Amino acid sequence: MLDDVLLTASRVRTGEVKALDVAKQALARIDERNGELNAFLTVAREEVLEQARGVDAKRERGEPLGILAGVPIALKDALCMRNTRTTAGSKMLAQWVSPYDATVVARLRQADALLPGKTNMDEFAMGSSNENSAYGPVRNPIDPSRTPGGSSGGSAAAVASGMTPAALGSDTGGSIRQPAAFTGTVGVKPTYGRVSRFGLVAFASSLDQVGPFATTVRGAARVLSVISGHDERDMSSLWAKVDDFEAACENRVRGLRIGVPEEYFAKGLDPEVEANVRAAIRRLESEGCTVVNVRLPHTRHAVATYYVLATAEASSNLARFDGVRYGLRVAPDRDAAGSNVDKSPLRAMYGATRDAGFGTEVKRRILLGTYVLSAGHFDAFYLKAQKVRTLIRRDFDEAFAGPEGVDAIVCPTAPTPAFKLGAKTEDPLSMYLEDVYTLPASLAGLPAMSVPCTPTREGLPVGLQIIAPTLRETSMFAIAAAWESARPSASGQA
Repeated sequence: MLDDVLLTASRVRTGEVKALDVAKQALARIDERNGELNAFLTVAREEVLEQARGVDAKRERGEPLGILAGVPIALKDALCMRNTRTTAGSKMLAQWVSPYDATVVARLRQADALLPGKTNMDEFAMGSSNENSAYGPVRNPIDPSRTPGGSSGGSAAAVASGMTPAALGSDTGGSIRQPAAFTGTVGVKPTYGRVSRFGLVAFASSLDQVGPFATTVRGAARVLSVISGHDERDMSSLWAKVDDFEAACENRVRGLRIGVPEEYFAKGLDPEVEANVRAAIRRLESEGCTVVNVRLPHTRHAVATYYVLATAEASSNLARFDGVRYGLRVAPDRDAAGSNVDKSPLRAMYGATRDAGFGTEVKRRILLGTYVLSAGHFDAFYLKAQKVRTLIRRDFDEAFAGPEGVDAIVCPTAPTPAFKLGAKTEDPLSMYLEDVYTLPASLAGLPAMSVPCTPTREGLPVGLQIIAPTLRETSMFAIAAAWESARPSASGQA
């Protein structure tokens, strides 16, 4: 397995190893594991070797290297990387080559990271198991018969299998945190607006956020520090100071108040997941944290609220994929076009393209989103969901507020360990409920992360979720690092 982010960068910067050797090691690991796991859709072999030679040349010239020098970082295939195919896991963009870098990709380049390729994902980030990809499912490195979670399953699998020590994903309703929980990796969703969305293929614009996966908490903190910061090309980007997340991992947690919400330990939670998460909370208490019971009463409405708002935004965002400007174009069948009521060849082309380009789950969400936005239904569904979203945010605000408020909330990331591939594909509602504990923080725009908890007796990873107030990632990283240091040996994790 490749070393973690900090150690790799240190060894390259001191000259102990060459970036070119690290790149070759990553490519060899990808060649070894990707056939089984299907984590990478595109391997940028020549490009990453050229990047590595550039890093080595900088060092030989005596130029200072970036803090991610020589660190291979995989990119979810919803992030644009110049002159590289970007599919978003869909047939719709099967041959589309991005002419530019996403802001986060450009910032990784500036930090001298290596970019070995693009990872598999649920189509347009719509899914919780990575089984909705047009290019086949990703398999969990811990147990290849199981899902790695979704939608950023390829990025999670790349890190868990040692192909790369870090990766970027996107999290709309849990798409970084849930795969991190299923694969025993660290996954971070920052505060909404902390990281630029420019160059991220949009799913739900008021929810989407880019964040890192890594093998360690400190590794994730360093990557987040690089990709964070205001970007004038993203109107939702915050003017906020970028804190030293890596230094925050050294902060003492004694005296911090951590909230435990009873709503996250309800019916449907796997007993072994609950036992392991509660044991982690007790361990944090022994480290000096004060445990406080809190109430988040509107949590029960989070799934319904999310699937109204997210699908409404998806319906709008995905309208651009119509076969006109870029991506797939399918000529309509002449007979089908002739049978249209309006006999419009253009509308027939729209329909043929979208029917061929989108998969079943994406079509389901577009139809649902179009319905809730339609005349006669907007007030009853979309407007009401926005009001409930405000109530969910207020629950968190009250938990964090005042001298009796908590510094962070600690709870399970997912209600179950990784499930078998195919176990939920015929039951969309059951699949949606896998995100029941990650959705509220997304709706509230809060920073949240998943760190490996003690695995199950079967050796399956369990995720411990830490949720912090807006722009308080430092508290989140301090608690995560404290748990990582105190956690019992995680035997059974790859």
